[in-house]
Amino acid sequence: MTSPTPPPTATTTDTGTNTGTGIGTTTGTGADTGDDADSGPPRLTRLTFHGPLSEARAARIVERVAEPLRRVPGGGTVLDLGCGWGELMLRILEAAPAATGVGVDLDADDLERGRASARARGLDGRVVFAEESATDTARGPADVVLCLGSSHTLLPEGAPAPHSADALRALRGLVAPGGRVVLGEGFWQRTPTRDELAAMWPDAGVHEHLYAADLADAAVAAGFRPQWVETASAAEWEEFESAYLADTEEWLTAYPAHPRAAELRERADRHRTAWLRGYRQVLGLAYLTLIPDTAA
Repeated sequence: MTSPTPPPTATTTDTGTNTGTGIGTTTGTGADTGDDADSGPPRLTRLTFHGPLSEARAARIVERVAEPLRRVPGGGTVLDLGCGWGELMLRILEAAPAATGVGVDLDADDLERGRASARARGLDGRVVFAEESATDTARGPADVVLCLGSSHTLLPEGAPAPHSADALRALRGLVAPGGRVVLGEGFWQRTPTRDELAAMWPDAGVHEHLYAADLADAAVAAGFRPQWVETASAAEWEEFESAYLADTEEWLTAYPAHPRAAELRERADRHRTAWLRGYRQVLGLAYLTLIPDTAA
C-alpha cells in the first residue's frame, strides 16, 4: 500500500498523485526509530497502515477474503502489488493458516520492514517480499490479489491518468477463478475547484481520478462483480495524515537547528497544505472487494 502524497521524510514508490498504501505495523518490525539527530526523523513509525484504513475496516476486509481463501485446496495464495510493508497481506495469512503470500514493491526499506514483521509473527516461511516491479508481473494468478493505492504500479511509467480502468483489466488477469481482488483506489468525492487543485500535487488535474460510481462501473467493465464497495471516512483520513507527519514534527521540535531542519520543515508544511487546502474531503479512497465475473 502506498501513500496519497509523498512523505516529508522519505521517498516511497508512489509519485504523489496516487492514493493508497503498503500496509505495515510499527512494533517489532525493525522500523527506523530515529534515536539521534544524525539519523533524521524516524520513518512512518506512527502508521499501522500506509493509508486511510482503520483497524475495524481492515479486520472486515481480512475476514471477507480469508473466508473463501481457507476453502482453497492446498491453502491458496495471496499477491500484494505495491505492497510496501504488507501488513494487510500478513493479517490475511494469519487468518488463513495454510495460505502463502508474495508482496512486490520497489522500496527496499518498506520490504525489509515487512520481512521483519513476518519474522516476528512466525510467518517468514510463508511469505516472500520481492524487490521488483508490479508492471507486467508474472506472479499471478493468485487466489487473493491486493492492490491498495498502487494501481499506478501495474502500468508503464508515464502512462496517462486515470489509471483505474487499465489497472482493473490487469488485475482481472492476475486473479484465479473464484478468487478475490481488493482494490484501494482514489476517486473524486466531488469536482475539485481550481484553488484546491493548485494546492495539491504539481500539475494536479480533474482527469486524474474517476468518481466512485464510475470506478465501480470500470470494475464491472473489466470483468468483475463488486462484492463490497466502501470508502475511507474523514476520521480515517485524519488519522492517516496526522500520523504521516507526526514523527517529523516531533523531530523538528527536538532538533530545530539541524542542517536538514529547514528542508524537512518546508516539506512537512507543503504536505499539510496539500491535504488541508487541497484534497481534504475532495479526494476519497474506495476499497472495492471484487469477484471475477464468470459470465464475462
